[in-house]
Amino acid sequence: MEDAAESKLYATQSQHDRKTPTVGGPENRNDLINASGHVQELSRQFSLSSLAGVGLVVGNTWPAIGGSILVAIFNGGPPGVLYEFLTVSVFYFTVAASIAELASAIPSSAGVYHWASVTPGQKWGRIVGFFAGWWNYLAWVLGAASMASIFGNTVVQMYALNHAGFEANPWHVFIAYILVTWLSCATVCLANQAMPRLNNLGLFAILGGFLITIIVVTVMPGRGGRPAHASSSFVWTEWTADIGYPDGFVFVTGMLNGAFSIGPVDATTHLAEEIALPHRNVPIAIAMQVSIGFLMGFCYLIAIMYAINDYDALFESPYPIAEIYRQATGSVAGGTGLLALVMICIGLTVVGLYITCGRTLWALARDGATPFPGILGKVHAKLDVPVWSTISTAALVTVLGCIYVGSTTAFNAFVGSFILLSSSSFLAAILPNLLTGRRNVKYGPFHLRGWIGFTLNGIACAYMLVWFIIYSFPYALPTDASSMNYACLIWGGLTALAVLWWVVGAEKGYEGPQTTGGMSLDVEGVRPSSIQGLSEVVPAQPPPLLSSRPTTLA
Repeated sequence: MEDAAESKLYATQSQHDRKTPTVGGPENRNDLINASGHVQELSRQFSLSSLAGVGLVVGNTWPAIGGSILVAIFNGGPPGVLYEFLTVSVFYFTVAASIAELASAIPSSAGVYHWASVTPGQKWGRIVGFFAGWWNYLAWVLGAASMASIFGNTVVQMYALNHAGFEANPWHVFIAYILVTWLSCATVCLANQAMPRLNNLGLFAILGGFLITIIVVTVMPGRGGRPAHASSSFVWTEWTADIGYPDGFVFVTGMLNGAFSIGPVDATTHLAEEIALPHRNVPIAIAMQVSIGFLMGFCYLIAIMYAINDYDALFESPYPIAEIYRQATGSVAGGTGLLALVMICIGLTVVGLYITCGRTLWALARDGATPFPGILGKVHAKLDVPVWSTISTAALVTVLGCIYVGSTTAFNAFVGSFILLSSSSFLAAILPNLLTGRRNVKYGPFHLRGWIGFTLNGIACAYMLVWFIIYSFPYALPTDASSMNYACLIWGGLTALAVLWWVVGAEKGYEGPQTTGGMSLDVEGVRPSSIQGLSEVVPAQPPPLLSSRPTTLA
């Protein structure tokens, strides 16, 4: 009965969703207020499968692992790669559970920015939420830049694999970087109605590419005169690390590579206002993203580790994943084909990132947390998408691409701060919730009750606090200017810019999100009840009007 009532409710909402440039409360009962406390401006066009597709495509675990395999393999060799990925995944599951709980309570496109604004309470929520929002958005921008660079490098690898003696330059990667950046931006802005279908296609590509890659790299070695698979001892027990740190510290620093590969667990939360029953569907999509992503990532790692038959060649090649594919297939054509699968998946990932980045900046702008909120916080009436926030993101990614041409070290420093920024935004939402006794949010269907909530929140926060420091250490010792880890410096610089904007612009007029969950709705034909579970449907005529009363901070 609950499901039937909720389905009726959200079908009614879809009928009354209007694209209005006004940000704030409605002037009449025809304006639906969603869980964010804002007028519903975006169409609810995503299904659960297409929403989960966004999470898996943006997370893109196995192709991201392939793109960073050389860095990962320095931290202990194959055993380090596998065990570090397993360990960091366990911690990320606690982060994902904490995020899913908040998304179920307050399904807002603002995501962690909204939750960080309400979990600390009225006194601190305004400023904590502001910085959480900017940390989260900047992390997404750097994630988009990173994926665009992996795409560009994959294209160059495919060419280099077929042209012996080719020496790649940064501008070669930059050309592909710019093309995928602006093509993805244009696709999101001009074909918004096709995004659910495109993400279904992306889900198929991720799963299909994974299966093809796994089958090829496990079946072909040892056949037709090709070298056999690596030994199990090489894959599981032969620890090799010569980066100047003790083995234990090598292990914990190596978890950064797994954390990067797992991807952002809040990807689907930024589409909460574009799916029916978001309080239920968004947590399910998060669970699908992290569970399927983990299984694919771990199986992929095992397969490619066993495919290595010349370990030293990986360190001599500028393109290690291409070399692994060549070793596995015994041919340049086979390696090129497998790289093409990575290229397709990464290209779809960049599109998914612009869906998320645009919504994240738009959610900040509609609350007045950005410069030019009247422009960045507006949804285009015809295209049904926050166009200017999406284009602004592409412009920032382009600037980062120019840095890549000038200095790959500087570029890597920027994208390397992705984990620090995203972890900071998650902490800003989860830690205050823990410190206030988890009392400032009215929870939804997915609720970590009692000691379970405190335990999972506590583990998630402890992990992010400790590894924030560990991830700031140099990658190897001894270090120099070109090999130094500048991630913490970039984090500090970007945070300083956010402080500057707070002082000169945002502090005076910015208020931030107020709704704390437990949204109530009045619908003719549906008795008033919590959105967490409508209890009864009363026969009536189709409801002409819909209003809602989100619960705000006391």
